[in-house]
Amino acid sequence: MLADKKALTLAAAKRIVAAAEQEAIKNKWNMFIAIVDDGGNLMFLQRMDDAQLASQEVSVQKARSALLFKRPTKALEDAVTGGRIVMMALANAVPVEGGLPLMAYGKIVGAIGVSGASSPQDGIVAKAGAEELDKMLSQG
Repeated sequence: MLADKKALTLAAAKRIVAAAEQEAIKNKWNMFIAIVDDGGNLMFLQRMDDAQLASQEVSVQKARSALLFKRPTKALEDAVTGGRIVMMALANAVPVEGGLPLMAYGKIVGAIGVSGASSPQDGIVAKAGAEELDKMLSQG
């Protein structure tokens, strides 16, 4: 049997990134914002003016890490700071705040990754993006 599956669209990814970008602009943070689908494939990448170039790959890896581990990258960061150094050696683990799974109808449909400011600031911007998906779902 085959399952019906919800998937992110490019239009949804763009709205998520736009909401995240507005949060970054409000706070005067220059960032990269990445959206990956439920297979970890890059769907959309936004580079804000003056964002540090190293943040491009970091944003994508944060998104993939949140997707693969099915949790915010902050949870991985907390594990490392709590002494679970083994997290640093796990393949595809980015134990730095700024990556969040994107959820729809109880399933992960993708993830957002943000990089360019401090880790907590990256997390704030990622949360703004994830909340936009929640708004879209509540509006039907």
